[in-house]
Amino acid sequence: MASKGAAMASFHLAVKTISRSAGRSATAAAAYRAGVEITDERTGLVHDYTRKQGVEHNALVVPADAPAWANNRAALWNAAEQAETRKNSTVAREYEIALPAELSAEARRELALGLAREISERHGVAVDVAIHAPGREGDQRNHHAHLLTTTRRIGPEGLGEKTRELDQKTSGEVERWRGRWAEMQNVALERAGSVERVDHRSHQRQGIEQEATVHMGPSATAMERRAEHQAMREGRAYEPVTMVGQHNAGVIERRGLRQYMAQSARSCDFGQVEERTLNA
Repeated sequence: MASKGAAMASFHLAVKTISRSAGRSATAAAAYRAGVEITDERTGLVHDYTRKQGVEHNALVVPADAPAWANNRAALWNAAEQAETRKNSTVAREYEIALPAELSAEARRELALGLAREISERHGVAVDVAIHAPGREGDQRNHHAHLLTTTRRIGPEGLGEKTRELDQKTSGEVERWRGRWAEMQNVALERAGSVERVDHRSHQRQGIEQEATVHMGPSATAMERRAEHQAMREGRAYEPVTMVGQHNAGVIERRGLRQYMAQSARSCDFGQVEERTLNA
């Protein structure tokens, strides 16, 4: 984990399910995330997302003993759909992860694929990886990936038993993956020479009191974007124009100040220790 005094980067890993009960399908989810076209053989629907922007990379990671057809995205997700018979079946599972902006595109890709390989090996599932670039009008540090996995293990005979361990909160599997993902990112950040580190634990679990920002609705977000674009055109610094935007900017500024003061104090402590060591 991070060394004492390291700057903290944001962490995100969320595990979600794709379920028929919510009107969703594995074929549509895979087509959208990878930016491809897939025809659902069960329903006859064509999911065409070939015009989708921002997909930087997509790849399939499958167990070594999986049949050859599992390396075909359309065949894989149609098989996942056909393996389920109930109208409320969970047909896929998704790991949504944030990728460190401090890394290169190649390093982010290898990091996402590395997590996919570990998930595939541990649970025996196929993993469909889609790496997305930040939205054009959003936070340009928001590099992220979607790891869509089968809910059944896949072997020489095709899709088999369900991965029940991931459906049970008491198994601790999801929390294990959160911790593992933090470890993998920190190794990659250290290798890249970055001082940033991540921590999968909540601020409460870390013993950090964090002042909360307020959620910005569509209206406030649109107003702030217009104000930011106007400031850019006029060559001046952007200042929030809504009450929510001003509140959040103040919270973020105070967080930065507290982090700077904490780092300065730790640097001072380290300097005093170093001085005492040299004078010993």
